[in-house]
Amino acid sequence: MSTETVSGSDTSRIHNIGYRSYDGKRLGRGYARRSLYSQSLRGSFGLGRSAKSKVLPMLLSGVMCMISAIIVAVAIATPGTTALPIKYTAFAIYMQSLIGLFLASQAPQSVSRDLRFKSVPLYFSRPIERVDYVVAKLAAMASALFILTGAPLVILYVGALLGKFDFVEQTKGFGQGLVSVALLSVLFAGLGLVMAALTPRRGFGVAAVIAVLTISYGAVSTVQAIAWQTGSEGAIEWLGLFSPITLIGGVQTAFLGADSAFPGGAGPGAGAGVVYLIVVLALLAGSYAVLMRRYRKVGL
Repeated sequence: MSTETVSGSDTSRIHNIGYRSYDGKRLGRGYARRSLYSQSLRGSFGLGRSAKSKVLPMLLSGVMCMISAIIVAVAIATPGTTALPIKYTAFAIYMQSLIGLFLASQAPQSVSRDLRFKSVPLYFSRPIERVDYVVAKLAAMASALFILTGAPLVILYVGALLGKFDFVEQTKGFGQGLVSVALLSVLFAGLGLVMAALTPRRGFGVAAVIAVLTISYGAVSTVQAIAWQTGSEGAIEWLGLFSPITLIGGVQTAFLGADSAFPGGAGPGAGAGVVYLIVVLALLAGSYAVLMRRYRKVGL
């Protein structure tokens, strides 16, 4: 429906385009938060995105599951074997490079695009608050990492049971492994999203995540090796506080029955393990605080 205006050019029109008020159910913050979590989790594996976006996360997931399947197959096929050749708590430590690559590629995807295209204020214009956005993104990335690291453990556990290994021992080890990768997933998700959220440029985010995980681990491992060679064994367990990977390794050595990957097997005891756990919790709280502060600025 349109009518000509009283004044102005002959081409001027006032158009009634039929806007109507919305009379449906308002789903609110909870639904928006769940939707953001679901979308972010799916996006971490390339679901709902282009075909090339699926290649790397699916490839990494497939490689980790394939490695665990090979470990099981070798253990079952070897005569006289009564246990898996690797502990459940050690698998993620050995696969840390693949886990770091997954996080480096997907953490910037989760948050950098919103920053680059300035869509964060649009989120906050709806019934969703800053805390909802941060919690949803953290939970989604932690869940993606837990799926990545937990699925191979399930394969190891099922294979061990099919191989008729000791049920109690395997179940205990499997439970310890799940606790370990859950803690790793939450810690890595927090650190990865902090690094990615500092810049809207995805390439810088990828480099920052790799630096935090890989370079820190290489530096700590090198210094620990030097300490071992120079007879300063007492410093080894405390040096492990300065890298995310060695932090997780120290916690699971102290509390989850894992073998220490530190030089000479000098892992932290229960006392030092408490310090490790406190540092992990402090990093989690700090990551959350930094993200909240970051999105207080960009959400304006």
